[in-house]
Amino acid sequence: MQKTILDRVERLADDVVSLVLRGDEGPLEPWEPGAHIDLELPNWLTRQYSLCGDPGDRSAYRIAVRHDPLSRGGSEYVHLFLRPGRTLSVSSPRNHFPLRPAAEYLFLAGGIGITPIVPMLRAAVASGAAATLVYVGRSAATMPFGPELVATYGDRVRLFDRGRPDLAALAAELPAADVYCCGPASMLAAAEAAFPRVSTERFQPTRRTFGPGTAFEVVSARSGRTIPVPADESLLDALNHAGRPVPSACREGVCGSCEVSVVEGEPEHRDDIGAPAGRMYPCVSRARSPRLVLDV
Repeated sequence: MQKTILDRVERLADDVVSLVLRGDEGPLEPWEPGAHIDLELPNWLTRQYSLCGDPGDRSAYRIAVRHDPLSRGGSEYVHLFLRPGRTLSVSSPRNHFPLRPAAEYLFLAGGIGITPIVPMLRAAVASGAAATLVYVGRSAATMPFGPELVATYGDRVRLFDRGRPDLAALAAELPAADVYCCGPASMLAAAEAAFPRVSTERFQPTRRTFGPGTAFEVVSARSGRTIPVPADESLLDALNHAGRPVPSACREGVCGSCEVSVVEGEPEHRDDIGAPAGRMYPCVSRARSPRLVLDV
């Protein structure tokens, strides 16, 4: 974890604030558009937020937080209690939503889903690529970054603060564009239906049905210890209870903070990230084989 000082809190929209976290021990770790960090809050919660500042500025990270009335304590604490000067720990940036080189881009953002898109749009324009942003919100007052994006990028930006864009028409207008979408689940589903190829970032897990969990064993490659994982317990909890703790945050398979290496055996992936080969997320994933060997 990296130590930061909360330098500024700025209101961006009716229910959104921006936090500028300045490095407390020299330059912060580098990141690329699409990355997010884990933020450890003083109320013992850890939450994930997309980086929306300038990747070229190693002195500070910038994030934006929407106040969710159904908050589990994270956004409520940020909005009501965080003040400049507070020391906060953040993780190394992780990126499951990378921007890949292309000649043309279409960015789709809904609500607070604009946060990873802001640095993506900046990078796309700087590369000389054609780039279009379609940004949807409930009202202009609830859309952070809206005015500054229009001022900076002009007609590259299309704001929809009333009504919804015609995604089928966009697909016909920009057939060669690489599409990146971040927003509520309904928007992601509509984008996936309208475009043959779309990269998405999810804030909540997809609702899917899996078969009943079965018991299996996991072996710690570092200690050689065998740990039973009951059918009604997550792999993450089994490891933690056995004294082989794994860092974790969302516990929903969307943030990637609990990633571990698989040495042997076949995982049953239940995450929304798409675990790389030889990796798994034990907060939600289990085993297809009766035994897994993990690098823990």
